[in-house]
Amino acid sequence: MVSPSSYAFRSDDHSILTLDSVGWQIIQSAEYSFAGEDRPDCGHVIFQYTLSGQGILEYEQQRFTLDQGTGFLVKVPSRHRYYYADNGTPWEILWLNLRGEEANRIWDLVIGQEGPVIHRDADSPLILDLWKLLSMIAEENVIDKYQLSSTVYEWMLTLVKTSREINKDINENSISIILKAKRFMKEHYASPITLDMLSEHCGVNKHYLCRLFQKSEQSPPLSYLRDRRVEAAVTLLRTTDLPIQDVGKQCGFESPSYFGKVFREYMSMTPKEYRMKKFEFPYDAIYYHE
Repeated sequence: MVSPSSYAFRSDDHSILTLDSVGWQIIQSAEYSFAGEDRPDCGHVIFQYTLSGQGILEYEQQRFTLDQGTGFLVKVPSRHRYYYADNGTPWEILWLNLRGEEANRIWDLVIGQEGPVIHRDADSPLILDLWKLLSMIAEENVIDKYQLSSTVYEWMLTLVKTSREINKDINENSISIILKAKRFMKEHYASPITLDMLSEHCGVNKHYLCRLFQKSEQSPPLSYLRDRRVEAAVTLLRTTDLPIQDVGKQCGFESPSYFGKVFREYMSMTPKEYRMKKFEFPYDAIYYHE
């Protein structure tokens, strides 16, 4: 039976698609952090999938929360960093690192369709096939570079196929629902908003709304709501003298402690520290890109 482990392969053969490394890992240390501009494995691509827990991906000027069922695709080198959220819960992941022109082409194709963050169920063909690859190596001792290359190529075809199937679901009606949900959250971020409330406003099932939102925005609805709340909090901290607990309350955070926790995740400092660093951080607003 497969257990948490990782495997690396080294080859000077650049003529074929190459599996560089693959693994199943449980992360509990804040030292887990990788920056795409500092890595030595130039020309490689990486896929990483969250089984449980939470991580963070910073990509270009965007920030993504990597919850269960979320995977990301990045190329090396590129402007990205991914790291453990360090919220007390271990981050359990599956990952693989590939080398080859075809891998880079497929990454460009899928990122162009879905963005750097994708959503797949744990029992989806893409993730089940990744488990099969890991099992081949761990249990069957398959290490032949050609057999591994063939298996990885089949996995990439599944990635492309599922990506195209997902994007077929984003039609004009779906876009209208997403815009309605986003408008409601922007206008009512200060109020308690639940998925039930949001789906009722949009006139759709909440599970359908979540799938639709993730396909379109690469994040769940409540993550989008949290982005808007932090944006509002940053502005109030910079432009008013309201007590910090009142800032949190006006921005929809149910308790001062939760407000402090979320703000620290986004800004790497407490609300009080941010307010005190007025001259070091001169901006009056921050926007988390949609």
